[in-house]
Amino acid sequence: MNLLFIGDVVGSPGRDMVKEYLPKLKEKFRPHFTIINGENAAGGKGITEKIYREFLGYGAQAVTLGNHAWDNREIFEFIDTAKNMVRPANFPEGTPGKGLAFFKVNELEVAVINLQGRTFMAPLDCPFRKADELVGIAKERTPFIFVDFHAEVTSEKQAMGWYLDGRVSAVVGTHTHVQTADSRVLPGGTGYLSDVGMTGPYDGILGVEREAVLKRFLTSMPVRFDVATGGRNQLSAVFIELDRKTGLTKKMIPILINDDHPFYT
Repeated sequence: MNLLFIGDVVGSPGRDMVKEYLPKLKEKFRPHFTIINGENAAGGKGITEKIYREFLGYGAQAVTLGNHAWDNREIFEFIDTAKNMVRPANFPEGTPGKGLAFFKVNELEVAVINLQGRTFMAPLDCPFRKADELVGIAKERTPFIFVDFHAEVTSEKQAMGWYLDGRVSAVVGTHTHVQTADSRVLPGGTGYLSDVGMTGPYDGILGVEREAVLKRFLTSMPVRFDVATGGRNQLSAVFIELDRKTGLTKKMIPILINDDHPFYT
């Protein structure tokens, strides 16, 4: 079983990169299942139904979210019917959507869990206890369990990786928009990467126009953050090869496509 996970898609530059490169990545890596984090896909904040359906049309089977899930209010109109969308599971009881979803892949099944960290972020339910609950549910049906952990700090992400080692296929971090260099297979067989990185503007700062971010740091004054457009773009992803019997990771390959890291077939 092979998985492909594309990191935080930011605005139209990110969507353009998915449209251009996802078919090429599928041809090169032959994933059986593709996941996209789309929480920044609509103008850098939130997602729309049109964009969600575009991702499915490009070849994704699941779309995960994060702390910007509700920034585009259109999501409330379709999230409960979006079978392929997974939002952080540790949002409070009664929140629309679902945090665990199962997907058929030929005769097999993949479980996708989305969780959100709490350090320097919203005070949600405990992601570790929620992970225990959902992993228990998922393991009754499949050994193929992918976790998108949307969190701010590396220590919390590493803690989740070690906490779930041997119990899930992979724990991959999102949210910080910079791909980390710590891809590994933990001793229990769980694949781990602190952050898969961002798909979107290459010459912005975390996908935002540089000038606005610099002004914020230099003056501490509130500024409007807009997606950087009109420049170079990048795509960040990770390919994960899973053992067909155990569901554990055999190999992880981080993927970074930009002008400094050209894509080769």
